[in-house]
Amino acid sequence: MLKKILAISVAAMGLTATTSAIADNHACTNDTWKKVMERGKMVVGVKADYKPWGFRNSDGAIVGMEPDMAQAAADAMGVKLEMVAVQSSNRMQFLEQGKIDMMIATMSDRPDRRKIVGITQPNYYTSGTNIMAPKALGFKAWEDLKGKPVCGKQGAFYNKVVTERYGVKVVAFTGNAEAKQALRDKKCVAWVYDDSSIGSDLASGNFDQFEMPLNSEDDNPWGLAVPLKEKDCIFGHFMSGLTFNMHQSGKLIELEKKWGIKPTAYLVKQKAQSKDWLEGK
Repeated sequence: MLKKILAISVAAMGLTATTSAIADNHACTNDTWKKVMERGKMVVGVKADYKPWGFRNSDGAIVGMEPDMAQAAADAMGVKLEMVAVQSSNRMQFLEQGKIDMMIATMSDRPDRRKIVGITQPNYYTSGTNIMAPKALGFKAWEDLKGKPVCGKQGAFYNKVVTERYGVKVVAFTGNAEAKQALRDKKCVAWVYDDSSIGSDLASGNFDQFEMPLNSEDDNPWGLAVPLKEKDCIFGHFMSGLTFNMHQSGKLIELEKKWGIKPTAYLVKQKAQSKDWLEGK
């Protein structure tokens, strides 16, 4: 029965996608969708250094909230899952080059990125920009960072934002671990990153001498992405539906709790907005 429902849903989405494509004077080839279904496996790009959204456990396996989402997507399609570790600096290129079929990798949904990869809607998460800094430095405002070296992650959009807005001198590293070690080694006065990740670090007990002292800025939703040409075709519509269902069912809130992530108002709001009208009757 489940396969029959899936087949009907896919057919319906295909019809919608084809109609939309004709209106746009191009045809949906659905190449990636077909490839995934034919080989019975979906390759998903995820983070392996961004705990608890995507990281390696003691056995070396990639686990976390986003890998769980990837597994849910593969299960819904009835295929096996293969995860590939990506970085902020290469995740879009991997998708463009066909090294991965889709991506769930802590990527903020921004206009420039929508020109490169197919970011589906609704967004599945959100975060803002903040810093982790030694308590002893006593930072109170973003302006306190002017002219000072701040560790950052290569490829992160907020590097440019804080540089232009506050005159920060960003020292960018390829990985989170390297950047935070540089902070410990006093090569920079702070580590600029997503407030959600910083909050997780502070809660881990490994950064007791540090704090997140500033008001978070530039709250940005995170986007799941498929190849750009398939965003408005079967693959994109399928992932949009999956994300909507995960909001409506509260699954994303469950995953947030499972991985010890501080509850976000965004997920609560999304669940309320997508509520089934029969719920509670």
